[in-house]
Amino acid sequence: MNKDTKNFLYKLLQTPSPTGFEAPIQKVVKNRMKQYSKSIESDLHGNLIVGLNTKASKRVMLAGHCDQIGFMIRYIDKNGFLYVDPLGGIDPGVVPGSLVVIHSEKGPIQGVFGRKPIHMQSPDERNRMKLELKKMWIDIGAKDRKEAEKKVQVGDPVTYKPVITELGSDLIAAPGLDDRVGLFVVMEALRLCARSKLNVALYSVSTVQEEVGLRGATTSGFAVDPEVGIGVDVTFASDNPGKSSEQEVEVALGKGPGIYTGPNVNNVVEKMLIASAKKAKVPYQRIPSSRLLGNDANALQVTRNGVAAASVAIPNRYMHTTVEVCSLKDLENSAKLLAAFIKSIGARTSFIPK
Repeated sequence: MNKDTKNFLYKLLQTPSPTGFEAPIQKVVKNRMKQYSKSIESDLHGNLIVGLNTKASKRVMLAGHCDQIGFMIRYIDKNGFLYVDPLGGIDPGVVPGSLVVIHSEKGPIQGVFGRKPIHMQSPDERNRMKLELKKMWIDIGAKDRKEAEKKVQVGDPVTYKPVITELGSDLIAAPGLDDRVGLFVVMEALRLCARSKLNVALYSVSTVQEEVGLRGATTSGFAVDPEVGIGVDVTFASDNPGKSSEQEVEVALGKGPGIYTGPNVNNVVEKMLIASAKKAKVPYQRIPSSRLLGNDANALQVTRNGVAAASVAIPNRYMHTTVEVCSLKDLENSAKLLAAFIKSIGARTSFIPK
């Protein structure tokens, strides 16, 4: 991955975007993509729609959601400690002891999540280890509520501190790889297509509020009205001791993007993605899913009168923790795969299932 591309990825990872508060990261995407796109539009929901070759009648939409899980301050007690509600799917097991940032109107405020020390826990508390978010708090160093309210207020969003750690020569760990890496891939795919003659209009969309119900893909998909819609998101890597069973689908970091198959996937698009991967010499992993996917492809498939939907998946270890892990090679290969797929579409290509 070249320096310029890696800098864009790292800028995405270092920009807070808790679900419902995505405006800062959309500015980063817009600033990067204005040199490669034909059009860039924001909608009332907060989605950022980046277009290329927009006069073509056949439209393809790539969706990568920019929002991350986080928290929202709901109460400040008399001693200045902050209590929060979740924004998206929070794992209480990784919350205690984590570093956080409160995104207040006065700027970022550093904090830490606390809970009762093990020395003060009853034997029952120690043995059962039932972790509840409502029993944890954020400490920002305020002496009381009055001092805390000078810095933060109820309703302020909170995210894990955006620390990026490089593991070896290819892996990175950080909070919010879900789904900044998918966002990065859809924008990189458009960049790779920018100088090519396309038969389709390509829209790479930075969607909002995926973590609370695929909301951004629903509204932007309606606006773009694509014939083909591909959701790019992370998927669970099984190449670690956390694998749930021997019968779990095998997905490994560094072995390429995953291509889903199942009822949420148009079989013509699926076959074309596989053919494109082979032609571009991109490694890939097939991922079966008998259920509807929990990503933007789910919403795109049933937009308007139906869309030829598919999903490209980036292997991710430790999802929804502060140390999600992905492979840089997988990100590059995912973008190459999508660019090859886009370029393979002809003006008369039919995506009606066969």
